Amino acid sequence: MTLSVPVEPDAPDARELLLNELTDPAYAESQPTWFDLVTQAVLDWLGSLRLAGGEGPPALAFAIGGIVLAAAIIVALLIYGVPRWRTRSRLQVGDLLGENDRRTARQLRRDAERAAAASDWPLAIAERYRAIARSLDERTIVAALPGTTAHGFARAAARQFPDHRSELSAAADRFDEVRYLGQPGSADGYAFVRALDETLEAARSPLPAVDAFAAAGAS
Repeated sequence: MTLSVPVEPDAPDARELLLNELTDPAYAESQPTWFDLVTQAVLDWLGSLRLAGGEGPPALAFAIGGIVLAAAIIVALLIYGVPRWRTRSRLQVGDLLGENDRRTARQLRRDAERAAAASDWPLAIAERYRAIARSLDERTIVAALPGTTAHGFARAAARQFPDHRSELSAAADRFDEVRYLGQPGSADGYAFVRALDETLEAARSPLPAVDAFAAAGAS
């Protein structure tokens, strides 16, 4: 009795054999991943760009890629960088002259005016001085870093506004008096700090680049 072994399987058998082969884990593991395919495509592109008549690494491709990347970074910084950094600074820096405070300068001024209307001079003076610090920080003129004291901030601000050095120091004195020395403050003291805040707010930034970037971000 002769047993015949089919050399060529029929269509259904061939399809089943192919499916079994493709579902074999060893076959699946041997296939390149999407990352392998992308990497190979990039390498092939870089390899096709070589210096004329030269062998070795594709120097021209790397030079072109570096120029394109640098240009993209510069454009992104000019268009989006500064406004986003300013927003990030306002959101992340919570410490303001010894308090965990995330209010904007506008909010601090509003709260200072409310305290002044109630004749709460210690709170009004402290809030208005914090408004000065927050405003200059928002304008990226002076950074209100965690741990900065009232006089430390006054000295930093005086370097940018030297014509107001004495007023900044006096305003820091009034802040320390009501904040740490328990003094009651006064309407005159609040009026002094408020006037300084309004003067600095109306003054042009001593850093022209900051105004240029801010204007570009606002447009």
